[in-house]
Amino acid sequence: MLEKITSTFSGIIRTLSGKSTITEKNIEDSVEEIKMALLEADVNLRVVRRFVNSTIEEAKGEKVLKSVNPGQQFTKIIYDKMVSMLGDTKVDLHLKGPDTQSVILMLGLQGSGKTTASHKLAARLKQEGRKPLLVACDLVRPAAVEQLCQLGEKIGVPVFKENSKDAVKNARESIDFARRNAYDTIIIDSAGRLQIDEAMMAELVKIKKETSPVEVLLVADAMTGQNAVDIAKSFDEQLGLTGVILTKFDSDARGGAALSLKTITGKPILFIGTGEKTEDFEIFHPERIASRILGMGDVVSLVEKAQETVDAEAALKMQKKLQRNEFTLQDMLEQFQSVKKMGNMQNLIDMIPGMSGLDASQMDMGGMKKNEAIIQSMTYKERLNHLIIGPSRRKRIAKGSGTTVADVNKLLKQFEKTKLMMKKVSRNRGMQGKMMNQLGLDPSALASQMGSSSLGGGLGGLDMNSLKGMDMKKLQEMAKRFR
Repeated sequence: MLEKITSTFSGIIRTLSGKSTITEKNIEDSVEEIKMALLEADVNLRVVRRFVNSTIEEAKGEKVLKSVNPGQQFTKIIYDKMVSMLGDTKVDLHLKGPDTQSVILMLGLQGSGKTTASHKLAARLKQEGRKPLLVACDLVRPAAVEQLCQLGEKIGVPVFKENSKDAVKNARESIDFARRNAYDTIIIDSAGRLQIDEAMMAELVKIKKETSPVEVLLVADAMTGQNAVDIAKSFDEQLGLTGVILTKFDSDARGGAALSLKTITGKPILFIGTGEKTEDFEIFHPERIASRILGMGDVVSLVEKAQETVDAEAALKMQKKLQRNEFTLQDMLEQFQSVKKMGNMQNLIDMIPGMSGLDASQMDMGGMKKNEAIIQSMTYKERLNHLIIGPSRRKRIAKGSGTTVADVNKLLKQFEKTKLMMKKVSRNRGMQGKMMNQLGLDPSALASQMGSSSLGGGLGGLDMNSLKGMDMKKLQEMAKRFR
């Protein structure tokens, strides 16, 4: 996600942040690098010019040049400008109360991921306690209705469909159906085309008139860069967009669409698609995306994701085990599974400060799968007590997991190192302990994050369950201080 632009920006930040003095020449050179990075990212020229001019003007002031920490001041200016480009603050859907119907009209060209985005949005709203209804109004693309029905069944959300080939009629009748059956949110998956044409626009205008949507959302492919901005302008002129959903954001290395849309169209980005799974659908936080682009990670989103996927009871149980130094191979297996639940590994890595832009494909990600297979080939008794795993058992486990005895030995050594590290951390609460206590987390939980240098060995023993206990307000305050 945004690997290319992140690499450039994080390099600039590293160069400047440690400088005790900064000259106007330093500023001009850095801004020139930034300008080239933005242009290469396919950011709109008007946006680039505005960013460059305002950054230079503010950075050359006395506040930066005569500051005690000029590098940090300059970094803060870049961060603030980046947040402004992305939209300043997150924007929520403006939905009506549960006793009435809120219509969301989904627009987009074919191939933008409109149908997939519709079901992801429905799943999110259902999770938030609303009662959504999906409406199949894409009668142009072959099998579009069937796809929506399958996706709706997957998440337990009904799909309104009629045999009629009149999309406007289907949309109108879905309102009455929703009212009779107490559905409070109607998500209309409209038809797209390979390109914008009069027939498509005429149909969409009629649907909008018949349904009076509270939200008119454009679904656009993030990888199309400035083209997404042009598409948004065309739809907005005729239909009046209220927001944008950017799909395939996880595959976008440049970020041109995200960095241009708000400035050029004035329309906020509400959500981003970050993978193929239903849960790979995030609220767009401008300040967090800016932090990722600058290589600062996004710890707040990482913790939120962990809190969404990790069971509170399991987290408490794990914490007590860590305190008693009773961590087992079964617990390690559950860690692997917790990490997998959190979604795309590249996205997780991008959220970790100092690791943004690091390519997950270049890491030993297969190592985690291998170790998971090894543990699953063990008996439950062996997982609880690794000391009973002698030579003959190791051969059996290797054969059962499709690995070698050397692989089994490596995992067991890694596990023992992790346990030893846990024991040390549980005894030494020091400064790390104080910081973790501020976040509402027991410091012994840090041990599992320090067990191994091998990412493939289980994210260094990273205990995602431990993130469940973090105080989000305190974490957000700490994140602000680090910027």
